[in-house]
Formats: sequence, C-alpha cells, structure tokens
Amino acid sequence: MIKRNEIQKLVESYDKDNISIGVLGGHSGLDVCRGAKKHGFKTIAVCQKGREKTYTKYYKTRDGKGCIDETIVLDKFADITKPKVQDVLRKKNTIFIHNRYFWVYFDFKDIENNFNVPIFGTRSMLKLEERDVPKNQYYLLEKAGIRFPKIIKSPKDIDRLVIVKVNEAIRGYERAFFYAVNYDDYKKKAEDLLSKKMITREALDKAVIEEYVIGAQVNFNYFYSVIDDELEIMGTDTRRQTNLDGLIRLPANEQLEVLKYLKPKIIETGHIAATTKESIIEKIFDLGEKFVKTTKKECPPGIIGPFALQGAIAADKGKEEMVVFDVSMRIPGSPLTRFTPHSGYLYGDSISYGERIAMEIKKAIELNKLSEIVS
Repeated sequence: MIKRNEIQKLVESYDKDNISIGVLGGHSGLDVCRGAKKHGFKTIAVCQKGREKTYTKYYKTRDGKGCIDETIVLDKFADITKPKVQDVLRKKNTIFIHNRYFWVYFDFKDIENNFNVPIFGTRSMLKLEERDVPKNQYYLLEKAGIRFPKIIKSPKDIDRLVIVKVNEAIRGYERAFFYAVNYDDYKKKAEDLLSKKMITREALDKAVIEEYVIGAQVNFNYFYSVIDDELEIMGTDTRRQTNLDGLIRLPANEQLEVLKYLKPKIIETGHIAATTKESIIEKIFDLGEKFVKTTKKECPPGIIGPFALQGAIAADKGKEEMVVFDVSMRIPGSPLTRFTPHSGYLYGDSISYGERIAMEIKKAIELNKLSEIVS
C-alpha cells in the first residue's frame, strides 16, 4: 500500500503556484471543476473513451466559458493507474478528488497500492462503503452510536419487511434490490431474479438483508475541515431512482397492474434538494460530529473533507430520529446541495461541494498545510 507519508512528501514537492485539480469524468466532476476554476486552479478531467464529450466538448474551457481546462481520454477509467498517466498528473501538480467512480470502475487495491498521486481525503476509507469488508460502514455507525437498520443475518430469520441489498448481474455497481416479508417471500423473489439473470448466486450470497425503515428519506451532506477542525453541513437532499420514482407516481391500482410485468429497480438517477426543519439542524450536526470522532479513532487520520450520512428520518419510537442506510465517505453525487441554505448560513452565500473543496485546498496552500488534507 502507498503510505500516506510518501504522498505527503510528494505533494510538498509540488509547485504550489501551479496546482491542478483532477477528477474522473463523471459523478461530480463538473461540480468539482467549476469550484476549482472559481478559485484559480487548473482542471483536468480523466475520461473514458465513448463518454468523454461532456468534458472534451460541451464544458471545455473556451472564450471565457466552461470549466474543463484539459482532458485525458483513456480506453477505460482503470487505466489511470498506468505509469505514463500518473506521470502526466504529477507533472501537472495534480491533486485528485475521489468519488464513487473510484470503486465502481476500479480494483480498489490498485488505487490503494499503485496510484501514486495525492488524493484529497482519506483514500483507505473509501472501500469501507462496501458491506463485506472489515470495519465497514456498519461497524463505524455502531461505534458512533448512530442508528442503522437491523441486519438480518440469515434469510430464514426474516420476520418483518426487509430490503435485500443485492447488486445487478450485468452492472455490479447498480442495484437489483428487492423486498421480502418472510423466508418464503425471499425465496420466491430471489429465484425469480436469478432465473431472469438479473442477479447472480454469488451476489445474492453476499447480499445484506436490512429491516426496511419507514420514514422521510433525506441525505445529510457534510464537510469536515481538517484545517479548521470544524464540521459543516453542506446541504440536504433526497434521491431520484428509476424505475421506482415512475412507479410511485402512478395510482395504486395502476401500480399493481404494472408490477405484473416489471420489477421495481432502485438505480440512482439524480437528486432533489430537500430542506429540513431548523429544529433538527442540531441533530444533524450531532450525528456528523459523532461520525467524524469515530473515524479519527478507528481509521486515522479519519474522514477528510466531504461525506454523507444517507437514510430516513423516522418517528417509529415516538420522536424524530435519523436512521442511516448508507455512508458516502467522499463527495456525494449531488451538486445541488448548494441550493439548500445550510452553507449560506455560514458563508453568506450557499456554495457547492466543488467550491468548498477548492476553498480548503487553497487555504491549505496558504497555510503550508497541504500535506494534512491528502493521502
């Protein structure tokens, strides 16, 4: 594994007056580059052939417009760890902003062991989003005292409505989740998905079975500043998922008819800004502070920069309580959080994740603390 002190020495050798911000061409790349340009950084998007035009054409920097200064187009995203690509990035004094693509399109060990380019954040924590690794998100949530759905260890133990979190056969990073109320229901629905080759037996065996918590789904999006030792709320949002969102917009009788011919899917398509009551802001901060404190202890140096606790606000115990379904240990894919007011209460104007990251990097350069925010 590439040691953090090696990356720190590398970033200290950079020309601090010519730092470039690097991203993968997708997920939150445009948001990051927009913020970087606003604060005077050069931007580089590493793209995959066949899906590069967003960056090479539509948002390319030209005539005072655009935010992508340079692109590197590869046959596949995973080629970023090739020595010649890394050489280019290092020569351009690149600090890379990692996102979900890092574990969707890569063998994560390759990023941990062979990607010798400074990453903003804690690279070793990203894999903890996976549910089959030690000290994963469930472990951290439990240590932090944050409620998450009860995990059902065996399908035979299903005694309530559950969601079975299993990945698709074709696109392993996407979800073919299904619901069940007991073991017989589980077997019937699992066999149906297996017979249609929508999931594999291996993926099913690795699936997590969670109790399904009813509540208002909200994602709490945070930024932890190592420089200031301060937690900020960047915004709150909720997800748009296909084909689920289309289904729930139908009248109940038509939903039942449609469900005879297709199964609900929960594939991330977008996000909607969702404001919360001011009275729960303190609770949002409390959850985030507990999580930051736990990561410092369990995964030093702990979380750096953006992360999110995603779930639902339930009231099944007589009071409003956040139940966390997922933890994003990097920039969430929801740049529209700038349209919620939380960061504006702190900075006067609401800012995007991309801008907040650029602000942190700029401040770290000014204070000669760049090595503290990379790994």
